[in-house]
Amino acid sequence: MLTDPQSGQEGATQPRRVLVVDDEYGPRESIAYTLATSFSVETAERAAEALKKIKDQKYHVVVLDIRMPEMDGIKALEELRKIDPHVSVIILTGYGMLSTAQQAIVGGANQYMRKPPDVAELIDAVRFQAEAAQLRRSQAKMASDAIALSGALKHEIESNQPQIWQARASVELVHDLNNPLTVVIGYSALMVEEAQKLAQQNADMGKRMADYAVIVGKAAEYCHHLSENWRTAAKKTAEFALIDLVGIAYEVKQVIFFGSPTVQIVGPAEAWIKGSKYALMRIFQNVLKNAIEAGATRVVTEFALKGDRVNVSVSDNGPGMDEDRIHRVMHGGFTSKENGTGLGLSICRHLTGAHGGEFGIESKAGVGTTVRFSFPEAIST
Repeated sequence: MLTDPQSGQEGATQPRRVLVVDDEYGPRESIAYTLATSFSVETAERAAEALKKIKDQKYHVVVLDIRMPEMDGIKALEELRKIDPHVSVIILTGYGMLSTAQQAIVGGANQYMRKPPDVAELIDAVRFQAEAAQLRRSQAKMASDAIALSGALKHEIESNQPQIWQARASVELVHDLNNPLTVVIGYSALMVEEAQKLAQQNADMGKRMADYAVIVGKAAEYCHHLSENWRTAAKKTAEFALIDLVGIAYEVKQVIFFGSPTVQIVGPAEAWIKGSKYALMRIFQNVLKNAIEAGATRVVTEFALKGDRVNVSVSDNGPGMDEDRIHRVMHGGFTSKENGTGLGLSICRHLTGAHGGEFGIESKAGVGTTVRFSFPEAIST
């Protein structure tokens, strides 16, 4: 079992753990000596020895020479990532070829430095990468805890089989809050890390901080409207306004999916309908999330204006579904995901209908899935 690199006596702040891997004794010990004043440093002279150490305990940073006998740094990096995806890896090499650097970065290295490294630059790099590794581990733990909580919730739902609409509405709310709340947690963690360094950093970091704050604000606002919609659901219906559906899709891409290039949007620059902004965001959120979690690497949202309708198709290159699975996912309660609730597409169909729209799915196993929905067009003023 891997040990926590921050474990120790209560209240104790332990130095970050660094592993230096180099087959040459001189450079290896020189780097270890340089880092020992600020970090807890161990060494390994072969990749196999390093991999064994990484299996036994966690490190924050691995400083890895790219040229070694038996197993070179590129291969070692590949094997290392299978053991610990969160540790930071700094590749060192005396061969300063661009292709080598590119190969290392593609393989999962976090930073590339020429050998022998400048002492001050090396210390700064290890310090920065150690903090980045700790942040990744913290975020991974939060995500794991959220998945465990979601699994417990799903089990509770299945055990009690809620029948009244209030119970179902509560489950839908929790389902849709998971994604924006995850974004809030992730960006908040980044903001804390940046804020600690802000006083010593330049204007570019300040701008990043401001950008993060905007995303956090939008995601938090989305959560607020979802919860407010639940609170007032029994008293009044959602208020409709003139909405640019294309703008909604772009906002969901940015706020919920971090602007991921996997999500592509094509078609007219705007398409106006009458609707509830946050209900429409829920439709795009669920459809895009389902596609990505199913394994799609490309999801194209295409808008088209036809007659008095705004037509939307969301096509992915995922594994697709057969007719039986399509029927089950459309009616809710079925999911192929370990921690899913099976409510996503059922929510989308309900919300589309509430907007006077139509909703449907076309899919073929092994080919991909296309979700289509359309709404009455409204004229912008």
